[in-house]
Amino acid sequence: MSGVHAVVLAAGSARRFGGGKLIAPFRGRPLLLWALDAALAAAPNATVLVTGAEAAAVEAVARGAGRGLRIAHAADHAEGLSASLKTGLAALPPEAEGAMIFLGDMPGISAEIPLRLVQALAVGALAAAPVYEGRRGHPVAFARALFPALMSLRGDEGARRVLEGLGGRLAEIATENLGVLADVDTPADLARLERGRGEGACQDGAIPTPPG
Repeated sequence: MSGVHAVVLAAGSARRFGGGKLIAPFRGRPLLLWALDAALAAAPNATVLVTGAEAAAVEAVARGAGRGLRIAHAADHAEGLSASLKTGLAALPPEAEGAMIFLGDMPGISAEIPLRLVQALAVGALAAAPVYEGRRGHPVAFARALFPALMSLRGDEGARRVLEGLGGRLAEIATENLGVLADVDTPADLARLERGRGEGACQDGAIPTPPG
């Protein structure tokens, strides 16, 4: 399914972090670039970055991510996660067959995860998500048939309600990559990831090396 696009959500105000989360340095690079690397590797020339609260700073960082990136600004980002998600989906072309939703504060997504999600959609799943030790993580892939349900979300509601209504049409992809759960909310989370320890550590305590 070459028509599956990537959407990277990077619109939040990062209040718990104290602001500036996505441009904070992580292993020598702005945190956001790690998620953008994963998205662009999965969907070259078909990735949308959704900006919001810190749009200018986020866009400045994104310029270093390479070609194939489009930017969509969520003017209503303060309404919550659903606003960013809907902005990203609305920015996709009508021929898009699906979308993988990445979070900009998750630096440990290994390359095989998006590939396996797209493969699950290709064989009939309506959505696909990685699962580490029974816990569902990110990114999550959605077939276009689910776009109307996602566009109906409100406030700070994520896609959990949509996923839970799918039953067997949700493909849960088992992985040993703890990076699918490793998001950054606070400076302590970032420091823990930097050390490769705790909940935030990726498989074997390693963060994948960026391409190039």
